[in-house]
Amino acid sequence: MLEKLCKIAEKKERKIIGLMSGTSLDGLDIALCKFRGSGLQTQVDLLAFGTIPYSKQIRSEIEKVFAKKNIDLEQVTLLHNYLGRFYAKCIKEFLQKEHYSVAEIDLIASHGQTIFHAPKHFHKNPMFGNATLQIADADQIAYHTGIITISDFRQKHIAAGGEGAPLAIYGDFLLFKKEGENRILLNIGGIANFTFIPASCNPQAVWASDTGTGNTLLDFFAQKFFQKPYDENGEIAQSGTCNDFLLQKLSENPFFQLSFPKSTGQETFNFAWVESILQDYHLQISPQDLLCTLTHFTAKGILKGLQAVGEKNLKIYVSGGGAKNQFLIKLLQEHHQVQNLEVLGISADAKEAVLFALLANETITGSKIAIGSNPCVCMGKISLPC
Repeated sequence: MLEKLCKIAEKKERKIIGLMSGTSLDGLDIALCKFRGSGLQTQVDLLAFGTIPYSKQIRSEIEKVFAKKNIDLEQVTLLHNYLGRFYAKCIKEFLQKEHYSVAEIDLIASHGQTIFHAPKHFHKNPMFGNATLQIADADQIAYHTGIITISDFRQKHIAAGGEGAPLAIYGDFLLFKKEGENRILLNIGGIANFTFIPASCNPQAVWASDTGTGNTLLDFFAQKFFQKPYDENGEIAQSGTCNDFLLQKLSENPFFQLSFPKSTGQETFNFAWVESILQDYHLQISPQDLLCTLTHFTAKGILKGLQAVGEKNLKIYVSGGGAKNQFLIKLLQEHHQVQNLEVLGISADAKEAVLFALLANETITGSKIAIGSNPCVCMGKISLPC
C-alpha cells in the first residue's frame, strides 16, 4: 500500500475526492477533482460535485456534542466512528451516481465534522494553546471505500503555531491569485472568513481571517420562528427593520476587539448568546426584525474585516451558503463590488471541498508553500485501506 502511495505521488494527474461538512451542519459536500501539478503549478478541474443532506436524526446526534463544553464522551466516541462509515457510504453512492469506479480515485481528503474550536483567545487558559477537534474517523472511510484517505488537516497547522483556521488561505492563493488585482475570496458558511490576495501576488502579503458569524444565527432563528431551514434569499430579513440597539450589543462581543487574523466558531456565536442579550435588556422585537438585525450583524463583521485589509479597489468573490442570501449580498455591495465565485470557474458551493482536496494533493506531493504568517507545513494524516 505504501508503494501505491508513492506511485500516486508520481502521477501527472490525480483524481481526489474532497469532503467538507461545515459548522452549518447541513450536510456533506463531495467534490471530485482532477489535479495536475502541485504548489504554484497546481491546476484543478472539478469533475463532479454533490451535497448529501444530513437527516434530522444525524443532525440531532451531532448537535448533542457540537460547540458544547459539557458533553457525553460516549456520544463523541460513537459518532466519530459512525460518521466515518456514513461518509464512506455517501462516497460510494456518489461515485455510482456519477459513473466513476472506486479504482479510478487516487485519494479522499476528509475535513471531518468540527465539534469544538478553541483558540487561545477563546478558552483563555494559560496552560493550553490553540486547539480544535474534528470527528469522522478516516480509517473507517479508507477501509469501507478501499481508497487512501487523508484527514485531520487542522492539527498540523496548530502544531506549528497556527489556530487551525481558516485553512482556505492555501488553496485560495494557489488557485485564485491574479497579478494586478487585489482579490478577496470571501466564504460565508456557518462562520464567515476571507483570504486577501494582493495585486502583487506576494505570498508573504497574503492573509486570511474569520470575521464572525455567517449563516449560523440566521439559520437557527429561521428554523425556530418560521420552520424553514434558512431564510431563502434573505427575504424574511429584508421584510424587517434593523434594531440598532441590538446590533450595537451584538457588536460588543470581545471577538471584535481582537486584531486580525483570528478564528472563531459557534462556541462564541450561538443562539444562547443572542437570547441572553435579548433577555438581559428586555428586548421584544419581531422575528423579522431579529433576522434583519442578524443579517446586518453578519455584514458588519465582514465589512470590518475588509476594512482591516487597508486596500482600495478590492475585487470580492463570494462562496458558501451566504452567497445565495441576496439581502446580505446587497448590504455588502453598498460598500464593495461583490461577485459570485463562479465567475472564476469554480462552483461557489463546491469551493471548500475542492480546497481540502487541494490540501491532500499538497500532502501527497510533499509540497510546502510559505504564505503570510501561516505555518509552512504539509497537513493531514494518512489512513490506508488495509
